[in-house]
Amino acid sequence: MVRHTDREYEGELRELNDRILKMAGRVEAMVSRSVRALVERDPDLARATILLDESVNADEVEIDEQCQSILARRQPLAGDLRFISCALKMVTDLERIGDIAVNLCERAIELAREPALTPIAELGQMALLVQEMLKEVADAFTARAADRARAVIRRDDMVDELYHGALRTMLSLMSQDPRALQRGIHTLAVAKFLERIGDHATNLAEEVVYLVDGKDIRHAGKRAAPPGV
Repeated sequence: MVRHTDREYEGELRELNDRILKMAGRVEAMVSRSVRALVERDPDLARATILLDESVNADEVEIDEQCQSILARRQPLAGDLRFISCALKMVTDLERIGDIAVNLCERAIELAREPALTPIAELGQMALLVQEMLKEVADAFTARAADRARAVIRRDDMVDELYHGALRTMLSLMSQDPRALQRGIHTLAVAKFLERIGDHATNLAEEVVYLVDGKDIRHAGKRAAPPGV
């Protein structure tokens, strides 16, 4: 953000920045809890996590309103305008990740009613990876670090590879044991939801790159992210 002599305006921008980070923290917590509910087969935790989505939805509405208010009253230019534009897009992705966490919890409740399936290694790896991506993109936003955001973008390829591996493993198990069909369908949905979280984390990282460098790399994010960690 650009520094201003207008302290009130500076405070509004700082508050907006903090609210985005707080929303990101809520969403990270929802994803973490939903994954734990799946692993521990804990429907009560899943139900409690679903209730957190109301706060995330409220965050989206309130941050949108704050952005619109700043745009109307302050008519921001340059870096400030880019920051507010990014904020409006980022809260949409964060809200959608919250929705996906709800979807994961719903599958956790269904799977807890059935006998456990053989653990699928790729699912555990995907869950860890997407949680790391969410944390890293929040850190990149805080530090205004485009290089760290690009590192998040590159990790989405790993999520996609694990997703396809989980899909192959699950389809093989389902073909061997038709009794596992319903559980398999729910498990395939879990894999898809985790893959979608990776996509939204990538969207957030692309917004951080735009915020810092002023370069719109959407739809070319991985090509625009140079090799390296």
